[in-house]
Amino acid sequence: MLSFVLASFIVLATPIASQQIFDIWETSWDRTSQLKYTDLGNSPINFVSPGAIGDADIVINDGTVLQQMIGFGSTLTDSSAQLLSKLKSQNSGNYWSILNYAFDVTDGANAAGLAYLRVPIGASDFSANAYSFDDVSGDTSLNSFNINNAPSYLFDVLKDIVGINKNIYVHIVPWSPPAWMKDSGSLLGGSFLSQYTDNYANYLLKSVQGFKSQGIPIWAVGLQNEPENNNPTYPTCAISASQEAAIGKSLRPLLDNNGLSSVNIIAFEHNWSDAGAYPVDVMQSAASAFSGASFHCYEGSVSDQKQFATAFPDKAIYFHECTGEYGSDYWSDIKWYMDNIFSGSVNQGSSNAAMWNFALDGNGEPKLPGTNSCGTPCRPLVTINSDGSFSYNQEFLSAGQIAKATIPKDAGGPSAQRISSSVGGSKDWGLVVSAFVTRRSSSSDWNRYSIVVLNWDDSPNGSWDPTPIKTTIEFRGKQATYTFPVGVTTLWWYAAQQ
Repeated sequence: MLSFVLASFIVLATPIASQQIFDIWETSWDRTSQLKYTDLGNSPINFVSPGAIGDADIVINDGTVLQQMIGFGSTLTDSSAQLLSKLKSQNSGNYWSILNYAFDVTDGANAAGLAYLRVPIGASDFSANAYSFDDVSGDTSLNSFNINNAPSYLFDVLKDIVGINKNIYVHIVPWSPPAWMKDSGSLLGGSFLSQYTDNYANYLLKSVQGFKSQGIPIWAVGLQNEPENNNPTYPTCAISASQEAAIGKSLRPLLDNNGLSSVNIIAFEHNWSDAGAYPVDVMQSAASAFSGASFHCYEGSVSDQKQFATAFPDKAIYFHECTGEYGSDYWSDIKWYMDNIFSGSVNQGSSNAAMWNFALDGNGEPKLPGTNSCGTPCRPLVTINSDGSFSYNQEFLSAGQIAKATIPKDAGGPSAQRISSSVGGSKDWGLVVSAFVTRRSSSSDWNRYSIVVLNWDDSPNGSWDPTPIKTTIEFRGKQATYTFPVGVTTLWWYAAQQ
């Protein structure tokens, strides 16, 4: 439970049979519970000697430790920052309520614990105008590079988020190189010109340094958002796999030689459908430059990630963009997000998962004037209304359910690692499960274990009938029993380190 001191004394003083589940977060199919926390207090769920299995049986094997988790979140676009900045002036209480509830990863906090944030380098389709950090044509020496071409409210909001979580994983990536590095001569559409490879690498280095000069720690840099997209109505750029490999090989030593060796370079950042081609080609040419490859949801399926993982099993997999759309069904969205992104992508090896805009208004605005992006208005994690009111959408709740399973137990301590899990029983088809271990800063402290469970058994006989599933949970030779309601549930327990 959130006040763990007394509970930890009890479990440490007793044998393994005393492992207990105190902490539950649930989001229900019907909105009655939305990331709702329950402290079982004096009525915990006990792990006991095994008996008959439930209708479903979750088996946790912490002997098989898989990928290190980075965290979950979304993108802070210029538009998101603009709305948040306006809200800060209009209703500072609501502003801080949103940021704290979203980004506080403190153990015991009443918060989602989102720990990853993607930020565009320059303008995107969600900016007030098109710009880069060096719009002076032919400025190959980058003398006119200016990080302050970005609106001041972007850095103001970023600084507030970093103030809440100084360890947040910030990933910056451009939607377009400067226009003069492209055949179109415009930020909108066009293709990258290889003659500017080294200049562009320097531009990206300066971007990392520029964000750091603003007090924003950078975990990773991408080379181009969606490099196979050159839509001419907003900043985009076609960059081939060979060009991306060359840029990565130029950028890696620049980062290393400027005290930025810890900054990761991420390849691809585009759809699942090309997972076995573009990012594989990049790695074949420049594997040492990149930590891994990132994927988006708009074409293909999550299982396509296997193609990249099979080709380069030592490289990280990330999932960095999918958007909701206003007007879609709440529960259908949550099922899809958990099955394909927050559990699905993670169970296919991803170290994180993120949605598109963090905040927009109820019309999916503001957008770049003239863009055809998000023809059906894109729905953000948080909707901010003109009167200063706000609401958390299904994208936020889905991300929050899995974030609660992976945040550090100790301040500044390690985040979770995925561990092996499987589902059996007569209703094994009714649950989607991800399992994690969060290690401790001290070897004497017990690890935290968690599972995130989607019960999507809403029509067991072909008609609408949301049906809870009685489930046994097997862990280290012991068994707990819990009936999962239809929705998403996150459970915690603690066990000695092995």
